[in-house]
Amino acid sequence: MMKRETLFSGISALLLLAACKGKTPPAVENKQVCVSDSMARMITIDTAKTTTIKNELSLSGEVSYDDNAVVKVFPFSGGQVLDVKVSLGDKVSKGQTLAVVRSADIAGNYTDLTSSKADLSIAKRQLEQADYLYKNGISSERDYTEAKENFNKAEAAYSKVKEQISINGGGNTSAGGTLVIKAPESGYVVEKNITAGSFIRPDNNNSMFTISNMKDVWIWANVFESDIAKVKTGYTAKITTIAYPDKVFTGKVDATSSVLDPDNKVMKIKIVLPNEGMLLKPEMFTNVVITNTDKAQSVSIPAKAVVFDNSKNFVVVYNDKCDIKLREVSVIKTVEDTSYIASGLKPGDRVISKNQLLLYDALAGD
Repeated sequence: MMKRETLFSGISALLLLAACKGKTPPAVENKQVCVSDSMARMITIDTAKTTTIKNELSLSGEVSYDDNAVVKVFPFSGGQVLDVKVSLGDKVSKGQTLAVVRSADIAGNYTDLTSSKADLSIAKRQLEQADYLYKNGISSERDYTEAKENFNKAEAAYSKVKEQISINGGGNTSAGGTLVIKAPESGYVVEKNITAGSFIRPDNNNSMFTISNMKDVWIWANVFESDIAKVKTGYTAKITTIAYPDKVFTGKVDATSSVLDPDNKVMKIKIVLPNEGMLLKPEMFTNVVITNTDKAQSVSIPAKAVVFDNSKNFVVVYNDKCDIKLREVSVIKTVEDTSYIASGLKPGDRVISKNQLLLYDALAGD
């Protein structure tokens, strides 16, 4: 049989792929094509090898702040909010004023402080007088002891009120009942539950503000019951967002819930991510792809080496520069940039993974 050598240069791969469409599936290994020196510089050759099959699971998720790195600011006393100095998402510094509250409890504490201070002053004078009379034999020891006990009680009452004022404001209160709420730590306001004019009940259990440094964030993703076995702690997770569609954030599954959500019957999983550049913000929607390694193995090649034509998959097998054949393969799945092959290739086979369409057209053509 007479050999036919084909040379290629400057041909568009896309045009050749289009030319392939609609043809009868090629008869594999039916032509001899040689690779010229110029073509050899244009192609890439990869070797098929046996690898463990990866699996992917796509989930929806949402960004949340790290609950272990937040400070919740609770009201010390009930009262009316006079002013709120910050908004949701604001960056704040430690000691910065967040809000101003007017509290009847705070005003009452200062009234009690004035009263107890006066009582202490009276008890002190009475003790000094009793001490003088006792030492000069004018009064009994009982009178002196009683005056001393009254002084101790007055001193304790005064100290108690001072401690209450210190605890309920830490120096940020005034005799008029004004309480200044300040940021205990630097960070971002990720939760805000008060507005100017609102009232805070003394029995309120909700925080006024939540401050997070946002250095790390949590991604909460939903796993349907049928997919629970496909997700485990430690699996790799790749996250994309609508805001940054071309940026992929990589993390690990940190925790999985032990119970299903009673409303939508999904299992919650948590992924911890470093928040470089503060790009990720609470309440952002995310797409989460969980990748795990199955125990099964198969021959794998780069996904870009596979040519799909007429509902079949082919590869261009390279033995040497004049021994290049088409071979039909059965693809199990493609994960990321790897295709797993069920049949058609064996470990060690070499396939062309770049510009193989140029050779495919020559091998498949009439």
